[in-house]
This record gives sequence, structure tokens and C-alpha cells, in this order.
Amino acid sequence: MAIRLTKIYTRTGDQGLTALVGGKRVPKESGRLEAYGTIDELNSIVGIVRTFLPQYRAGLAGDFESYSESLRRIQNELFDVGSELATPPDFEYPQMHKMGAGEVKKLEVEMDAMERELEPLKSFTLPGGGVLNAFLHQARTVCRRAERILWALKREEDINDQLIIYVNRLSDHLFVQSRWVAKRLNEPEFLWDRALRIEEEEKTARGSKPRRDGAKS
Repeated sequence: MAIRLTKIYTRTGDQGLTALVGGKRVPKESGRLEAYGTIDELNSIVGIVRTFLPQYRAGLAGDFESYSESLRRIQNELFDVGSELATPPDFEYPQMHKMGAGEVKKLEVEMDAMERELEPLKSFTLPGGGVLNAFLHQARTVCRRAERILWALKREEDINDQLIIYVNRLSDHLFVQSRWVAKRLNEPEFLWDRALRIEEEEKTARGSKPRRDGAKS
């Protein structure tokens, strides 16, 4: 489908409606708009990661180009996801690209390769430790939100199952990316230690509490 953008503002959405592919007008808070708007939000965060990436070329060494290409591909795939969501089933057209098993498999292959370099987790991770790690975790959480929105939409409308599977795998992919990047850049990986911390605090409190006879308990 040819794309030609000659004017950005149209005033056609000023009454709270917008057009899907094919011309059907729907409320701006409709499920499809919420879905592809969230995918667009996710794409923006991946774009931030790509923007910062050249600063870490040395740390990523020989894997810089392949990782950069992976992010570029994912951004384009997310745009494809948004395009598919903006197209109701009645207005699908010949040669329209739809997310399929191939895109999902590519994510799985990349995850397997990254995970071979990582130590198994012994605790949940927390976002942060480095700039790329933090933004990748933000992308992961938005991706999970997109998946929830897609499942809610699927209860009401027909959606390509492979599209939802792709979004699910991408959230896992972003999580693995966050760990892989932290390892490659030798940055700390924040781990969840709430239960351990509280247990230690309780032990300390018990150990310093004086008994009635003047001795410590």
C-alpha cells in the first residue's frame, strides 16, 4: 500500500473520532486505538534504546552491529503490528503483511543466543543498573501492558493470534536483552531482596533488644 503524507493535521479527529484503515470511524478510546497506541509507545522506548546505543559500542564490541540491527528490525516489526491493528478484518487487503510464526521464531532464536551467556537467575531483577537496562525494562513493562490490552480486544474482535504471540515473546526478549546488556557492559544487575532484607532487620532488632535481666536477648 502506497504511503503519502502531505499534511499532518486534518481536524477530522476534533470530535473524538478517528479513522481506521478503510475509513471506518471509531472513538479514540476504542480498543483498537488503545492497542496500537500502546504499541507506538513501546516503539518510542525502543527508539530511545537505539539512540543511546552508539555510546556503548566499545562495551558491546563485535556484537554491536548485530544488536543494533535487531533493535532496528523490532522497531519496524512494531510498526507492522500497529498497521495490522489499525486494519479491521473487513478491510484487509491483498499482500497485507501480517505477523506470523517467522517473526516469533526469530525472537526465540535471539533469546536463546543471549541466554547462553547469562547465569541463571536466583532472584527477580529490578529495573536499573545502567541506562540501557532501565529503558529496556520500561519497554518490557509497556509490552506487557500492550499484551493485556490485546487480550481484552480479542474478547470483542478478531485479532491475529500470531500478533499476540509476537508481543508476548517480545516482552520476554526485552527482559533477556536487559540482562544481556548489563552483563556485556559489566554493569550491576539489581536483584529483589525484600524478604531477605526484612529478615535481616528482624534478626538485628531481636539481637539488640535488651532482656528484663539486663542481658541481650
